[in-house]
Amino acid sequence: MFGSKLGMVAAAAGSAVGLGNIWRFPSETADGGGSIFILVYIACILFFGIPLMVAEFLIGRSSKSNAAGAFNKLAPGTQWKWIGRLGVLTGFIILGFYMVVCGWTVDYFIQSVTGSLKEVSDFSAHFNVLLTNSPKQIGLMAFFVFLTAYFIFAGVQNGIERSAKIMMPVLFLLLIALVIKSMSLEGARAGIDFLFKPDFQEVKSTVFLDAMGQAFFSLSLGMGCMITYSSYFKDNSSLTNIAVQVSVLDTLVALLAGMVIFPSAFALTANPDTIVSELVAGGPGLLFITIPELFNQMQGSMIWSAMFFLLLAIAALTSTISLMEVVTIYIHEEHKVSRKKGLFFVVIGVLILGTASAVSSQFFNLLDMVSAKIMLPVGGLFISLFVGWYLDKKIVQAQLTNDGKIRVGVSFLKAYSFILKFLAPVAILLIFLYGLIG
Repeated sequence: MFGSKLGMVAAAAGSAVGLGNIWRFPSETADGGGSIFILVYIACILFFGIPLMVAEFLIGRSSKSNAAGAFNKLAPGTQWKWIGRLGVLTGFIILGFYMVVCGWTVDYFIQSVTGSLKEVSDFSAHFNVLLTNSPKQIGLMAFFVFLTAYFIFAGVQNGIERSAKIMMPVLFLLLIALVIKSMSLEGARAGIDFLFKPDFQEVKSTVFLDAMGQAFFSLSLGMGCMITYSSYFKDNSSLTNIAVQVSVLDTLVALLAGMVIFPSAFALTANPDTIVSELVAGGPGLLFITIPELFNQMQGSMIWSAMFFLLLAIAALTSTISLMEVVTIYIHEEHKVSRKKGLFFVVIGVLILGTASAVSSQFFNLLDMVSAKIMLPVGGLFISLFVGWYLDKKIVQAQLTNDGKIRVGVSFLKAYSFILKFLAPVAILLIFLYGLIG
């Protein structure tokens, strides 16, 4: 179990915080009308994200089991077990391509520290050289796999919890330093205005679906992470409070990332229209082409670039730790092998998938598409239905109130049940259809 409340919050927040906060949130914000998107996003976090996170928390803590075993315990002899297994499989597939991206962050951090990135004149061509260098990508990916495995090998308290307590404060310190630098640039005000001043003319009709999708993916819902981590929670901790704290920290990272990217983008570009389209495009191009090119124009570019890519590597590592733990503990508990042997199998599997992703961009994109557009929404949908319609209400109430030690009003319980039964499933189903059609 986690040894402290700080460890619980830091680990869960680390699972939620990832590269999506830094490349997808600014992209969606740029495409969704700035602060209009942010306000809708925060509303989605409050009305859908937090309730769904609490649902995963109460599944994990009430069962004290891995993502698949939790459904076996709470719904024995039923087909609900496949939802837990889907979460484990989703985490494993995400690791298969995400580790390749993590390797890119390591490469660019090294290039920043050594000064070689400062000498680049064409960042698009430079990034394409990396993408076509399969042996280098495989080596970087393997390094990140073994780095992640090191923390899993150390255990829950000594590995996962201890690393989260160190990496999350460092991540925030790096972000704050980069925000101060970005906002101090001449011309940064235009980026701040674009980010925080509402532009109703730019609001898209799909802003709710975009914001809901970002909230869902940003909080690491539907992939077994929160179920697994909450199985390590102490019985006297408030699940609602932890969900709120994790959501606040996750949103804060996304906002701070926007305050790094938007001011520097507008301050260091001669063509604001072009930079907006690049921000909207998002993805790896934003992190490994646009941002390095912008940072290269700063005084002391080596320092700021190194800080940025160290930030990316830490954000990626906190996520890969949670994903690898989901699969490892599943093999350990469900297949009755030692934790070390289970970790060994996971590492081998991820190395195989990661190698295939590094060699084939089509395979990389396939894993990304299947996990993001199909598996995550399906998992989240059925988790909402499971807690809302199937799970014994006595278990739900006991977990929310810590067996009566926390006072929770009847109206709150009714509202929570209504969200999980009706509102959340409809919202997730819309995201699922929108993702497939879009």
